[in-house]
Amino acid sequence: MSVLADLIASLDSGELKIVDLTQPLGPDTPVIGLPPIFASSPGVSMDVISRYDDKGPGWYWNTIRMGEHTGTHFDAPVHWITGKDFPDNRCDTIPVRRFVGPACVIDVTADVAKNEDFLLMPDHMTAWEKQHGPIPRGAWVLLRTGWSKRTDPAKFLNVKTDGPHSPGFHRSTSELLAKDRDVLGVGVETVGTDAGQAGTFDPPFPNHSTMHGNGKFGLASLCNLEQLPATGAVVIAAPLKIVDGSGSPLRVLAISPA
Repeated sequence: MSVLADLIASLDSGELKIVDLTQPLGPDTPVIGLPPIFASSPGVSMDVISRYDDKGPGWYWNTIRMGEHTGTHFDAPVHWITGKDFPDNRCDTIPVRRFVGPACVIDVTADVAKNEDFLLMPDHMTAWEKQHGPIPRGAWVLLRTGWSKRTDPAKFLNVKTDGPHSPGFHRSTSELLAKDRDVLGVGVETVGTDAGQAGTFDPPFPNHSTMHGNGKFGLASLCNLEQLPATGAVVIAAPLKIVDGSGSPLRVLAISPA
């Protein structure tokens, strides 16, 4: 009990702070696009049920419609074919302890400013570990790219004649994180956890395939990563308890030194 009391006291005193890593969710939220041969996810739509009117004089509420993987969202292992056969691989069955872990923030904003297709290589990760210490088992590895500063949806999705362009993880780095470091998962500021051109990679979408094929998670469309230290913060990323859910919009919170 003293640990929990100390936590609240540290939050009240300002010694610790809570950082919201979540993008606003609404009709203007960018949604990932797929080639026409595949089914696409809809954007967010909201319809008023009642708003202090004859349909409900004392209350306001809406219906909402969106894909599971919209806005700041969680990817469960069952989201990808490589993770479909794991036990407890869905939003309603994953043990809740696995939603909470230490954050390791890898800042590659300078690299991405020079190359929007930047891929995090194992050498980048080991260089980070030499400076900040080993990535611990059960960590959230968050790739800070500055991409969330792109508030124009077109620039955020960054689709060109040859498809979308955005940074991400090289396959070998995803394998190192999932297998050797045994992380909870990875988080990115982009619309998905793979690089924009990952559909052309061999194999396609290697971060999804590797992470979910090892029972790991993904967090996409994060923001405010610049407010976190490289190490020392704790991330809480709990999806909605959707029955058989492959993912979910969520509110990602970090507890960080002030």
